[in-house]
Amino acid sequence: MPPEGLSRRRCLAAGLAAPLGVAGCGFHSSRPVKTGGSGAKAPFTLAQALEGNLRLPGERARDGARHPLETLTFFGLKPGMTVVELWPGVGWYTAILAPWLARNGGHLIAAGLETAGAQPASATRLMAAYRQRLASHPEAFGKVDVTPFGPRSGPLGPPASADMVLTFRNIHNWMAQGFAEKAFRDIAAVLKPGGILGVEEHRAAPGSVQDPTAPTGYVTEAYVRVLAEEVGLTLAATSEINANPKDGRDHPFGVWTLPPTRQSAPDGKPDNPLFDHRKYDAIGESDRMTLRFVKR
Repeated sequence: MPPEGLSRRRCLAAGLAAPLGVAGCGFHSSRPVKTGGSGAKAPFTLAQALEGNLRLPGERARDGARHPLETLTFFGLKPGMTVVELWPGVGWYTAILAPWLARNGGHLIAAGLETAGAQPASATRLMAAYRQRLASHPEAFGKVDVTPFGPRSGPLGPPASADMVLTFRNIHNWMAQGFAEKAFRDIAAVLKPGGILGVEEHRAAPGSVQDPTAPTGYVTEAYVRVLAEEVGLTLAATSEINANPKDGRDHPFGVWTLPPTRQSAPDGKPDNPLFDHRKYDAIGESDRMTLRFVKR
């Protein structure tokens, strides 16, 4: 099964439409940093990054479900860090991370979808949209390095060069493509000793049997821990920031039945206009684990 952002029609269409129309979407630079009487720059906080004008209205609307401030704080994001964001999509988290790191002496590396080989053409379009979004306001996004990441990609960067690696709802995609173990090896290799891996992922019911291809999009926390521990990453803390107890995980089209994708028909079939979304919209976004690992 292709990656979530590529195989799910509604998700891809929404993601591509906004950045490709970047010139007409009301994008403009982040607000200037206020200075005190001494001329010193005031701190640029994560809360200010969340209010920044690089973010699209549709992205802001999901803050209540995604909890970016609490999530990044839990992961331990600090000024001066080199951060690798894996498969950033069209930049939901990048629009927060990049300007914050740029203003706080840090550096963002975006490890995007491979766009060669067996990947569908939509992967190329997605990465083109992401690069276009970065290029629309380089002074606000700062210097973001983009590198490929996938089944055949090389290292994420020089060994032990990153302070933090972040992945938001991607592990099931790596499982579907059969390179989850490689992904975690790449993560461990680029992290410094003491470096942090922050994971957010759709959470399967505790004790359930994990299908290694994750066809429903849900992954057990135990499986993620095994993947991490096998490459020398130790679980340091867990959080219920992104939990949703209303999510019973029994949906006709897996996790993609829920918002924001709201799938209404099997993959490859046209949307079903008669599908009743009300039950699934009432659930909201998925129940998700939020884990912080540290490299030994």
